[in-house]
Amino acid sequence: MDELFIKVVVASWKQAVSRVDQRFAPLDDEQLQKQVAPDRNRLFYLLGHLTAVHDRMLPLLGVGERLYPALDEVYITNPDRSLADPLPAADLKKAWGQVNTALISAVEKFSADDWLKKHSAVTDEDFAKEPTRNRLAVFLSRTNHVAFHAGQVVLVK
Repeated sequence: MDELFIKVVVASWKQAVSRVDQRFAPLDDEQLQKQVAPDRNRLFYLLGHLTAVHDRMLPLLGVGERLYPALDEVYITNPDRSLADPLPAADLKKAWGQVNTALISAVEKFSADDWLKKHSAVTDEDFAKEPTRNRLAVFLSRTNHVAFHAGQVVLVK
C-alpha cells in the first residue's frame, strides 16, 4: 500500500509538470513574451516563477541546495516586468528542467515515512502540534500550484 501511495503522489506531480513542459517547450522567445491576459503575467514570467518555486522545494523538502536562488527576486518577490529577466529563454527552460529533474530524482526515493516527516520551514514544536505540516503537504500544495499555472498557460493563444 505504501508503494502505491508513493506512486500516486509522484505520478500526479509528473503529470502536472509534464503539462507545463508540453506548453513551454515549443515556444520561442517572442511567444514567451505573450501575456496570459491583458495586463497579466507573461508566459516567460510564469516559467521563471514556477522554476523558482520548485527550486525552493529542494531545501524545503530537505533534498538539496537551491540551484537558482537568484530567480526569487525577479519571479517571486516582484511582479512581472518590474525587473529584467536574468536569463534568456533557452537558459530558463534548461533551469526548469534541471530543477524538476533534481526534485523528482530525490522524492522518488522517499519512503512513506519520509513523506510524513516535517519540512524545513516548520519548527519541531509546531510540527509536534500539527503533524500535517509535512513534506507530503508541501508536495501536494506545489502540485496544485503548478496545475493552476498550467491552466493559465492554456489560455494564451
